[in-house]
Amino acid sequence: MKYIATVGDQRYTIEIGKDGQVLVDGRPHQVDFRSIGETSLYSLLMDHHSYEVFVEEEKGTYRVLLRGRLYEVQVQDERAIRLAQATGGFAPPTGEVAIKAPMPGLIVAVPVVEGQEVKAGETVVILESMKMENELKAPRDGTVQRVRVEAGQSVDQHATLVVLV
Repeated sequence: MKYIATVGDQRYTIEIGKDGQVLVDGRPHQVDFRSIGETSLYSLLMDHHSYEVFVEEEKGTYRVLLRGRLYEVQVQDERAIRLAQATGGFAPPTGEVAIKAPMPGLIVAVPVVEGQEVKAGETVVILESMKMENELKAPRDGTVQRVRVEAGQSVDQHATLVVLV
């Protein structure tokens, strides 16, 4: 699986192989990362070095305390990145935002109604495509201005499903 991790203004491409090998920006590393009990404390073994790491997740951002330094890390997997690109991913802080179908499919559910307040990351449409359910999420806080689809409806790629303001 491929991930993009953003720390400050630095972006890292991380690929995790089935054998436990991790590529960071194409460079191989041996990594073992395990939870210590039921806490936010983890043991990290990387390239024969051992670290204790404290990790907390809040609203899609990971706060990582490593070797006395606090980092804020945002992580997206390859699939989420492709979905964001296909649906227009970037959401301006104000104005209309159209949430579009990233692929043709069948609307399974629309858990929002016109006039409803939504938070960034909240599911606004569930779309089934290729026998997989995809939760399309609000890219920012806003109010649902229009719902253009209903459960059971087939949609084409790039069709506008929900509009936020």
